Amino acid sequence: MTFFDRLNPHQESHSADRAGWLRAAVLGANDGLVSIASLMVGIAASGASTSAVVTGGLAGLSAGAMSMAAGEYVSVSSQVDVETADRAKEQRELAENPEAELAELTAIYEARGVPQDLARQVALALHEADPLQAHLRDELGQSEHTAAKPLQAALASAASFLMGGLVPFLGLLAGTATARLWLIVAVTLLGLAGAGVLAARAAGTGVLRPTLRVVLGGGLAMAITAAVGQIADVSGV
Repeated sequence: MTFFDRLNPHQESHSADRAGWLRAAVLGANDGLVSIASLMVGIAASGASTSAVVTGGLAGLSAGAMSMAAGEYVSVSSQVDVETADRAKEQRELAENPEAELAELTAIYEARGVPQDLARQVALALHEADPLQAHLRDELGQSEHTAAKPLQAALASAASFLMGGLVPFLGLLAGTATARLWLIVAVTLLGLAGAGVLAARAAGTGVLRPTLRVVLGGGLAMAITAAVGQIADVSGV
């Protein structure tokens, strides 16, 4: 234990620091499992050859990973743009009318149950220390822990998509076409259950509900895609 640890023995660990990349990673793994499995199941259900199933799966894997990375980067970059614009607006308002901003911060603390005099003292103290950070944190909900990180989100999403998307390929180890189809479904459902448990543990929440949500959603997606593949096979498309 360090000197600073002894000064502050009550240390807590929260999930907010992991919120950005964790959301992207969970979404990527989920999407990788469901989309690649659904694609392979749909192709297999249409009566296509094993090589067609593999080709379709690999094409979906590469395209999906790139799409997830690009989508996350653009989406989170847009969030950064909004945060930057809000920051500039607060800077401008503080420079033009600091008294109004002080009153606004005081009102925020009063609305949270702090007595008026004390709320005014707290707002004054924070304005003397760092008024911009006080407004970003307490008025807009921005902090260094929740700041958007586009590159981190993009990498987490692409990597988790690839890992999740590789799981359905284990189903190809079965000997017959029917067995391969069912094994793809089985290993994907197991992968979804594992992803749900890991995500719940990382977020610090209960395991059962998020895991069931992930498994049922993925199972429904595969069932619908398999039905589409069978319809295509029957209709001769």
